[in-house]
Amino acid sequence: MGASLQEVKRRISSTKKTEQITGAMQMVSTAKLSQIQRHATGYQLYAEKIRSVITHLAKSHLLDNGAAGISASPNQAGDQINGLGMLVKRPVKKTGIIVITSDRGLVGSYNSNVIKQTLDLIANGNHSTNDIVIIAIGGTGADFFKKRGFNVAYEYRGISDIPKFRETHELVKRIITMYSAEIFDELYVCYNHFVNSLTSEFRAEPMLPISAMNIGSEGLGEDSAAGYSAEYEMEPSEDAILEVVLPQYAESLIYGSILDAKTAEHASSSTAMKSATDNAKDIISSLELQYNRARQSAITTEITEITGAQAALD
Repeated sequence: MGASLQEVKRRISSTKKTEQITGAMQMVSTAKLSQIQRHATGYQLYAEKIRSVITHLAKSHLLDNGAAGISASPNQAGDQINGLGMLVKRPVKKTGIIVITSDRGLVGSYNSNVIKQTLDLIANGNHSTNDIVIIAIGGTGADFFKKRGFNVAYEYRGISDIPKFRETHELVKRIITMYSAEIFDELYVCYNHFVNSLTSEFRAEPMLPISAMNIGSEGLGEDSAAGYSAEYEMEPSEDAILEVVLPQYAESLIYGSILDAKTAEHASSSTAMKSATDNAKDIISSLELQYNRARQSAITTEITEITGAQAALD
C-alpha cells in the first residue's frame, strides 16, 4: 500500500508540473494572439487600399492590356521584382501551392487541418505528385510533403511569431522568379483563416497569374468595384505603373495570408494549451481523490490491526 501511495503521489507531482507548463504556454500564446490581432487590424487598412487599386485597374482592363503586351516572361536584374511577369498566363502543366503551417507542434489540429485540406484540393483537381510544386512556409508542412514524395521547391522556416512585412519581400521575389522560369504555371496559397479564438477555416486562394478573374474570385473585384468602368491616363507609362503596383499586391496577398495563418496558429495553440491545462487539473483531482482514499484505507487498516492486537492482549 505504501508503494502505491508513493506512486500516486509522484503522478500528482508530475501532473502539477505539466499543468504549470501548459498554463504558462497558454498565457504566452494568448499574449501573442492579442499582439498579432492589433497588428493585423492596422495592416488591413493597407491591404484594402492596394486591393482597391488593383480592382480598379482590372475594371479598366489595364491588367488585360499589360498581359497582352508581354510576349515572353521578361527578366529583370537586381533586387527588383518582375511585376509584368505576374500577368503572364500560359497552359497549366504544373500547379504551385504555397502551404502555410507552423514550425512546431502543440497547436491542436491547426497543421493537420491545413495539410488534409491541401491534399483534398490536390486530389479533387486530379493532380498527381509530379504535377504539384510545393512552397512550404513552416517546417511541419515542409517535412510532411517531403516524406510523401512531393516536389518541395522552396521552404521557409523560422518565420516570426509576429511577422514583419519585410520578411515577405525575398519570398515574393523567389516565387515570381520561379513563375517566370516556368517551374509552375499557376499558384495557390493554402492556409487557415482566423475566424475567432475557437474557430478557423481553410482557404485556398489563387495568386498567380494575376488577372481580373482571380481578383474577383477573392471577393475583391465584382462587389467592391461594382459600377466602375474607369479609364486612366498613365504617367510615365502603363508598364511602369504595373511594375510598382503588382509586386505590392503580391506581397500584400502573401503577407496577409501569413499574418492570418499566424493569428489562427496562436489561437489554436492557446485553445490547445487551455484544454491540456484543464485536463491536467481533472487528472490531478482524480489522483488526489485516489490518494486520499488509499491513505484513508491504509489508516483504517492500521487502526484495525492496533485494535485487534490490543484485544488479543486483554
